[in-house]
Amino acid sequence: MELIKGKKALTTDAAQGEIGVSLVPTEPEDMWHANNLILPGDILKATAIRKVTEESATGSVSSNRMRTELTIRVQSTFFDPPSSALQVNGTIVAETSLAAMGQYHTLDLELQRPFTLWKQFGWDSVAQAELQEALRTDKGDAMVAVVLGDAQNTAIIVLITEYQTLIKSRIDGSNNTKQFHTNVLNALLDAADFSGPRLLVLAGPGFGAANFKTFISERATRTEDAKLRRMGRDAVVVHTSSANVHALNEALRSPEVTAVVAKAKFRDETKVMDEVMTRVRQNDGRVAYGLKQVAQAVEDGAVGRGGGTLMVNNALFRSDDIATRKQYVGMVDRVKEHGGETHLLSSDHESGKRLDGLGGIAALLTYPILDPDEEDVEPASLEEWGYEGVTVI
Repeated sequence: MELIKGKKALTTDAAQGEIGVSLVPTEPEDMWHANNLILPGDILKATAIRKVTEESATGSVSSNRMRTELTIRVQSTFFDPPSSALQVNGTIVAETSLAAMGQYHTLDLELQRPFTLWKQFGWDSVAQAELQEALRTDKGDAMVAVVLGDAQNTAIIVLITEYQTLIKSRIDGSNNTKQFHTNVLNALLDAADFSGPRLLVLAGPGFGAANFKTFISERATRTEDAKLRRMGRDAVVVHTSSANVHALNEALRSPEVTAVVAKAKFRDETKVMDEVMTRVRQNDGRVAYGLKQVAQAVEDGAVGRGGGTLMVNNALFRSDDIATRKQYVGMVDRVKEHGGETHLLSSDHESGKRLDGLGGIAALLTYPILDPDEEDVEPASLEEWGYEGVTVI
């Protein structure tokens, strides 16, 4: 993602006085970042194709598709990970000769085409952090994983970035093992660029993963292909208990993989979630999860300097209620003020999916909080804990 420049806000009720940011998505993953940045109520300006119907003096009618720039108030987004396609739906807020105020329209964001975004109530700290992540250039290559069945010739090819787990293809094999391995290898080379060093994890029960690694090395020797030789040499084989996509979580925690990806962000988040689950099992009061427990822990200063860590699913910041978003942002800001760490996890990633199972929010505490008489009633909102506002720019 590339930053063009900031722009003054449009003269609209929704964006008046706010600063817009113009961005150009340059690679497919940028669409994922854009989907996180663009929220209901925001103002978005981008290129669109409009169908224009014209009637001639003789009464004949013709239709033409014209490219124009439209500005909408966002109502919803739809992101399709396999195709990295992002559609943004909303109503026109800046009238043009081709679009009247209030008309409903869908903007299809595209690579190499700029868009400008105005946040409805300003760029709060979470939005700023997401923007910085989108602009970061040292993202590195995604891990590539192939989960192979042993008894049946099946395979799943997955790309794992620090933001999402993306299934690229599923292969149902034939009874001919050699043909099956050929199909998997072809799909693997289509799914990812192996022209340079890249981590490849081959996982599954039995000997399916090891046999596929042998196949890659033998093909490399026969064809004298340097790329395949490197793939076969560097591929990490991990034994898992199953051959489905959930085996990835098991593979990521394996010593073989952790030794290679210890510095990657998705590994950090997996490690933090492992610690959360360990403390939940120990039930020693050094972990909080769910809105009520975490809000109380943050209010008490238990998620601060010395190991305090707050994990929030980024879906919680997509609430249609701007007050709810501000309350969650306030919690993130409070933890940072206390010297704690914060992680915004994505439900598109394995660590985020595990966090979903705990209510989408959890915290590692610097000291135990034990209150057996605590009521099991969730607060109606975070206002009960004093999170009422945030600093905006």
